[in-house]
Amino acid sequence: MHNKLVVAGAGWLGMPVAQAAAAQGWQVQATRRQPHDDELSRQLVHDGKTLVHNVSLQQAFWLCAMPPGARREDSNYLETLEATLALATELQMSGFLLCSSTGVYADADGHYTEQGALAATDSRRQRILQQAEQLVLSHGGKVLRLAGLVGPGREPGQFIAGKALRSSAQERVNMVHRDDVVAAIMCVMNQWPQVRAVYNICSPAHPLKRDYYQAHCAQAGTAPPSFASDDSKARIIDGSAIEALGFSYQHAI
Repeated sequence: MHNKLVVAGAGWLGMPVAQAAAAQGWQVQATRRQPHDDELSRQLVHDGKTLVHNVSLQQAFWLCAMPPGARREDSNYLETLEATLALATELQMSGFLLCSSTGVYADADGHYTEQGALAATDSRRQRILQQAEQLVLSHGGKVLRLAGLVGPGREPGQFIAGKALRSSAQERVNMVHRDDVVAAIMCVMNQWPQVRAVYNICSPAHPLKRDYYQAHCAQAGTAPPSFASDDSKARIIDGSAIEALGFSYQHAI
């Protein structure tokens, strides 16, 4: 087992993965745009022309966990990803794993497995997500499509409080806890040769949005959100395929 890992984008999700791998005895380098002062920390940032970095691990697994903000219109997410893949190749990577999003799927009702229809989209964010996936898969990498993330500092009763949501109260929730995502990432890297190219990571619980957010807001003592409609809608992301690797979802959303 090559127990080396480079985490590109060691933020809210990436850093706990770096820590989990280090706790399992992996040699880890965790990158940010501006490095912090700790032994895991390295710099990796695209300045518009070139990749500025001090990553040195040879034959490591690479995890790209750059945050969704990096997929905004004014960011150079794809350029950064392309340059990161080139660097990983140069350093003879053992494998490359991309954190993508279940936002790549169509918005229509349905039960979405990894073979589900991708959004035919004018949305720039979805286009960037799909291009990023293609780029990584074309380099022999693998992709995790993450559902909506919850966890420490990202509590639904806080981030949704009092908001006017554009969705229906009857929509189903597709969410996953950060700790399950960390465990899924470690599971995939530990079984790399047997692993499929793409997995959805989404909790098997799909409550109605109204019930889910009302319960979380009640718990947090915050005002529940309002919804644009009450239309019946059932778009379910199926995250069960990864369970074939012995993984199981442990954390309530």
